[in-house]
Amino acid sequence: MTVIGVETLAGETLRIDQSDLNVLTANMRGSLLLPGAPGYDDARTIWNGMIDRRPAVIARCIGAADVMACVAFARERGIRICIKGGGHNIAGLAVSEGAMMIDMSLMRGVWVDPKRRIAHAQAGCTLGDVDRDTQLHGLAAVLGFVSNTGITGLTLGGGFGYLTRRYGWTSDNVRSFELITADGRLRRVSDAEDPDLFWGLRGGGGNFGVVTGIEYDLYDVGPQIMGGAIAWRAEHAAEVLEMFREVNENSPPEHVCVAAIRPAPPAPWLPKEIHGKLVVALFVCDTGPIEEAEKRVNAIKSFGSPLGDIVQKRLYCSQQNLLDATQPNGRRYYWKSEYLPGVEDGLLEKFVNHGERIVSPHSAILLFPLHGALSNLPEEHSAVGNRETGMVFNVAGSWEKPEDDKANIAWARNAWKDMREFSTGGTYINFLNAEEGDDRIRDAYGKNYDRLVEIKTKCDPQNIFRANKNIVPKS
Repeated sequence: MTVIGVETLAGETLRIDQSDLNVLTANMRGSLLLPGAPGYDDARTIWNGMIDRRPAVIARCIGAADVMACVAFARERGIRICIKGGGHNIAGLAVSEGAMMIDMSLMRGVWVDPKRRIAHAQAGCTLGDVDRDTQLHGLAAVLGFVSNTGITGLTLGGGFGYLTRRYGWTSDNVRSFELITADGRLRRVSDAEDPDLFWGLRGGGGNFGVVTGIEYDLYDVGPQIMGGAIAWRAEHAAEVLEMFREVNENSPPEHVCVAAIRPAPPAPWLPKEIHGKLVVALFVCDTGPIEEAEKRVNAIKSFGSPLGDIVQKRLYCSQQNLLDATQPNGRRYYWKSEYLPGVEDGLLEKFVNHGERIVSPHSAILLFPLHGALSNLPEEHSAVGNRETGMVFNVAGSWEKPEDDKANIAWARNAWKDMREFSTGGTYINFLNAEEGDDRIRDAYGKNYDRLVEIKTKCDPQNIFRANKNIVPKS
């Protein structure tokens, strides 16, 4: 008879035999995967290749009822659980050693109501899933920059992307959540039906239950926009980045310009002789009327002597997957990040200096503009807070081999420490890596942290949902 050892909430090992597992499978349409079974390793493997953990059992859910059965099974036995949506979190929160993984990556349905301008998406959806269906109607949700990212983790951590300057955080644009709470209930959580919990879910991470579906507000975007990438030699970085600062300070919110410094990838739009050499690049997305957008992007395209330029009319979905190739599954990733009030004097010099010290051909430092709609709401509007933020910098370490971990992590930490003086004091919860604990979680939530503790204590006093950047309930 099959017997597995599962870690409990108390940190002990609970032996579960086949008869117990049969109880769970009898209540599921999906399947269970045990170590060694076909598909197990694929299911436990996530985007960040640094994460190598082995859950005791993986429950592959195909609907909310399956998730409810898993939560009930785990709660009754005191089993530790982890929750996988897209599996794209830098800290690898989807996978816990010895736990029961609730895997929702097969739950990828999207339903669009173009008249009401809403989309309902299941928890396993990626950004690309939602974009493809909403763009059929010339509509878009406020999502992130990489199409393979899971929507649920993105949204629960606040979320930002090319539309954030126009419409705010991703979580500001949620109509409702479908949530399974620690007591096993399936609930629709909205501002009208449970405003306190709704407040916490909009940025408070995976602390309050398992989200199985999200309802988003949609906006007129595309299908055609002006966007793409443009790059210059690193020796021109100072002038290019000063131009970047002026563009972001003076452009309307539909115009977004992301800056990056990195070794040039072997992209076909860049000359072969520049591959591997340091460049400064701008990723441009303008979702305004095409004629006006063209004028704005032409000012960037005509600046200096670019090495390569693919800023053009393109489909919005094309823009949304423009950065996908920079973040393939299985590479090793280590990030450090801070919110910034804007681009202050001295920041850009450090940005270039640490770019010159990059040790991997895949690493980069990036600046994402956020100022605009998010600051039109009060700080206490939702848990994500940080509404004074003008920009976020991300030191994005990326490399191939375990033996290179030490050098790449050291580079990322040193760059972050040197640039941190420009921080607002806040940080993006979704960019926190595996080693960052309670002090950084508090940095992410600021004065909203205490209210999150109150909500956590009320809805999950046993801290069943703890495989996250955890808000610990009061004892």
